[in-house]
Amino acid sequence: MDTAIVTTKGQVVIPAKLRRKLGIKQGTRIVFEEKNSTIVMRPITAAYIKSFQGILKTKSGEKPVTQELVEEHAAEVARGEAELEECGI
Repeated sequence: MDTAIVTTKGQVVIPAKLRRKLGIKQGTRIVFEEKNSTIVMRPITAAYIKSFQGILKTKSGEKPVTQELVEEHAAEVARGEAELEECGI
C-alpha cells in the first residue's frame, strides 16, 4: 500500500507505479467520487472513455432516448397551447 501526504494546497502525488499502470500522464484529468467515506479517483483516459461506448444503444424495437425526449416535449408544448386557448389567450 502506498501513502502520500496532502499539501497545504490540497495536492497529492500519485505514486509512479500507479501512474504508469493506469496511464496517467501530465495533463490527465481525474474524476473524484466519494463513496462510503472513501475517495475514489479515476483517470479519464482513452480506455475510461471507451468503457462508455454503446451505453446508450437501444434494443430492437425501442425508441432512442432522444426521440422519447423530443416527443415528450412536443406533448408538453401541445398541452400548454391547449390551456392557453381555453383561457382565450
